[in-house]
Amino acid sequence: MNTPDAASWMSQFADPNAWQAWMKLPENGLMGMGDAFNNAMSGALNGALGGTMGGAMGSFGGLGTQAGLVTRLLGDVGAGLAPARLDALRNDYLQKAARLWQDVMSGKTPGFQDKRFSAPEWSANPMTAFSVASYLLNSEFLMALAEAVEVAPREKQKIRFAVQQMVDALSPANFLATNPEAQQKVIDTKGESLTKGLQNMLLDMQKGRISQSDESAFEVGRNVGVTPGSVVFENELFQLIQYTPTTPTVHAVPLLMVPPCINKFYILDLQPENSLVRYMVEQGNTVFMVSWRNPDKTMGNVTWDDYVEKGAIEALGVARAISGQDKVNVFGFCVGGTIAAAALAVEAARGRKPAASLSLFTTLLDFADTGVLDVFVDETQVALREQTLARGGLMPGRDLATTFSSLRPNDLVWNYVQQNYLKGKTPPAFDLLYWNADSTNLPGPMYCWYLRNTYLENKLKVPGALSVSGVPVDLGLIDCPTFIYGSREDHIVPWDAAFASMGLLNPKKPRLNRFVLGASGHIAGVINPASKNKRSHWVFEGGNGKGGRPKGAADWLAGATEKKGSWWPEWAKFLAENGGDEIAAPAAAGGAGHAPIEAAPGRYVKARGD
Repeated sequence: MNTPDAASWMSQFADPNAWQAWMKLPENGLMGMGDAFNNAMSGALNGALGGTMGGAMGSFGGLGTQAGLVTRLLGDVGAGLAPARLDALRNDYLQKAARLWQDVMSGKTPGFQDKRFSAPEWSANPMTAFSVASYLLNSEFLMALAEAVEVAPREKQKIRFAVQQMVDALSPANFLATNPEAQQKVIDTKGESLTKGLQNMLLDMQKGRISQSDESAFEVGRNVGVTPGSVVFENELFQLIQYTPTTPTVHAVPLLMVPPCINKFYILDLQPENSLVRYMVEQGNTVFMVSWRNPDKTMGNVTWDDYVEKGAIEALGVARAISGQDKVNVFGFCVGGTIAAAALAVEAARGRKPAASLSLFTTLLDFADTGVLDVFVDETQVALREQTLARGGLMPGRDLATTFSSLRPNDLVWNYVQQNYLKGKTPPAFDLLYWNADSTNLPGPMYCWYLRNTYLENKLKVPGALSVSGVPVDLGLIDCPTFIYGSREDHIVPWDAAFASMGLLNPKKPRLNRFVLGASGHIAGVINPASKNKRSHWVFEGGNGKGGRPKGAADWLAGATEKKGSWWPEWAKFLAENGGDEIAAPAAAGGAGHAPIEAAPGRYVKARGD
């Protein structure tokens, strides 16, 4: 099956240069449709609705133009649609469209429930409201069309995703000509909002991405990533930070944090009030942090094995040497957790067990369910990346950022098109979105290995199926208590996919594994400070009287107890249980031949990938 490169196809949606083309409203109406679909639909639409409604739809893309894109997409992937199903969808659409038109002709303003059109300007004018209602009806039809195609489930997910991207892009809120809020803003400001919006667009064109936050408000080391500490080790791949203790005594067993190498570590150390690092230091932990280097051209040949051997395993050794402990509590977040688990499996194959515990936050070890990211991974796309990157080169951080933004386009792309460009607003200062824009590159060989062996072929979970650093990998050999966290609304690591690690770790000692579920998404669910007492989390405390161990994610949730507030104290308790004796806090950073090099957060984290 011929599948287009999804990442390349999607890049236009977050590219300010390409966005200008979207400002040109489609003029083809029903003429843009594929022949088969055109024959089935155009006569009925024209006959039932007349030119006025067709013109209203055409003003912001039109069902015809949108359906033409859909039919071309279906042809690209070889999908089919049963004629009877198409007839049913058409009839349902025509009935709803006719009712909508009758309401408008009788003077009734259409109603709708969509936060994109919640401002009063969208309902003030009946024809504007009609355009919105028409768009929403068209969107419903196109998504139903995508859902009805006869194709394998994985390909259907890709079609559904692509159609959703197109539907979101063609919202009337995204165009000055059809956005009454933006038009009113132009009037109220005597054109200043339009001038400012064009300035914002030009600045973003220079940056090559849409601004999501007021980036002038933050600086790494000034007001984000400011927990005191020292860099005590560095090599060509990472710096190791040791944070300054704030308690007179600490747990003897230190905590080693392995963050993702996609974006930067300071998501765990934003501002003092929402810093997980600071919180863990305050709980009496000696905290070490891996700060990955942002790869440049000199790192174009770095491999997955290097990230495991020269990264996580090297950091383990330094943390053990400085602390004087045989074991450390190991933490990994997202792909950092995958790297950390692979490192411990390599060490286990060598007869070593350096972990007192392992904590994994929103991490995949079993890649059977990768959520919506699955649309970007198939043999064609992975092979294409391998052709260009497997022997050397860099995967640009900008491309990765585009991919992640496409997972939530209304929130992470079109919202900023509307606010920054159409209304001329400056985006508010938001530390998390500042971090989100601080993208990092990835070495091509490492990235290609990761794509093929995890996302595409899911070999990491199979004992002995992969060799890393010259030894076979068996996650079941990692012998230590584990704390596994998933976020309930996570669209990158579905929580039940994170839960699947429970079946891979400690297979003969399942009671060593503990799972905690938090509210919200991939990042916001993790960064949920205990001091703010927000959201909820779920823990399993014996199944509420049902008894026995849960058989799977659904069984776990059915027996779990919801608790209000942050889950951070749950993790702090787990670390304390595996932290050993209380000892005097170290008087200075470093030791065992590792002298402080520079103050935290170090210079590696400050290298930009733009």
